[in-house]
Amino acid sequence: MHNFLETAYFQNKFVPFKEANVSIATHALHYGTGAFGGMRGIPNPENTKQILLFRLDRHCNRLSASAKLLQYDLPADKIQQIIIDFVKKNKPDKSFYIRPFVYTSDLGISPRLHKIEKDFFVYGLELGDYLSPDGVSCRFSSWYRQEDRSLPLRGKISGAYITSSLAKTEAVESGFDEAILLNTQGKVCEATGMNIFLVRNNKLITPGFNQDILEGITRDSVLTIARDLGIETEERAIDKTELLIADEVFLSGTAAKVTPVKQVENYHLPTDRPITEKIKSKLTAITKNQEPKYQEWIYTIDC
Repeated sequence: MHNFLETAYFQNKFVPFKEANVSIATHALHYGTGAFGGMRGIPNPENTKQILLFRLDRHCNRLSASAKLLQYDLPADKIQQIIIDFVKKNKPDKSFYIRPFVYTSDLGISPRLHKIEKDFFVYGLELGDYLSPDGVSCRFSSWYRQEDRSLPLRGKISGAYITSSLAKTEAVESGFDEAILLNTQGKVCEATGMNIFLVRNNKLITPGFNQDILEGITRDSVLTIARDLGIETEERAIDKTELLIADEVFLSGTAAKVTPVKQVENYHLPTDRPITEKIKSKLTAITKNQEPKYQEWIYTIDC
C-alpha cells in the first residue's frame, strides 16, 4: 500500500493527488511515449522544517534531456521550480520519492511525436528501503537490454521499462529478488532499475556508457565518491562470469541507493564488503547533508 503525498502538479496547476487523472485514451498510455525521473528527499535530521533533495539539478537536467527525445521542449529550470513548489506544498515529514513525468497527453491513436500535445506532471510518495539493505539475490534474466540504436536509452523512456518488468517478475517468480540484464553482446548491463558495480582486487568496476546502460545519477555519485576515497575505478564491458567470482557486487539507483548483492544465480558472494560499505556509508551521510565537501549535491528547501 502506497502513501502518496496529498498534492500533485497536473495540467499546469497543483491539485489533490486523487484528482490528477488522465483519460484512458491518453496517447502515452498506449505507446509508452513518456519519460520519467525519480529523486529522493528527506526531512533534514538537523532541522525538521527543512527538506533535503539529492542532486536536484542533475535530475532536472536529465529529465529535460529525456523530454527532448520526445520532441518536447521542457527547460530544466522550469522542472526544478515546479519540484521545489511541489515539496513546499506537501511538506513531507518522512523519507519520500518524487516522480516527475513528461508524456504525450493527446487523445490519439497514431504512434507519433510530431504535432501532438505533450504535458508534464509530478507526484510523490513516502518511500523507505526499496530493496533489502542486507543484500539481495539476483539471477541473469532471459530478457536482454535494448540497444541504443533501437531505443534512446540515455533517456528514462517509459516504454523501455516493459523489459525491466518482464525481467523483475521472472526473477521474483523463480525465487530471486532482482534480475541482471545482459546487453545484446552478452555483456553485463544493469538490473531492472539500477546500475551494477563489482569489486575485484580492490578495484571498483562498472559497465561503461557504451554498454547500453542508463546514465545513472547515483552511479555517477558512486564513482565520484570512490575516486575521492582513493579507490581505483574502471568503466568497461563486464562478462557474466566476473560477477560469479567478484569480491563484492552491489546495485545503485535513486530508489535502491546502494544495495549489496549477496547471491548471483547459485553462487553466494562474500559477506565481507568493505568497499561497498564505505561507499554506502559516505553516500548516506551526503544525503543527510553531513559531508561539507558534497554540499553542492544537496538542495535545501525551507518548509
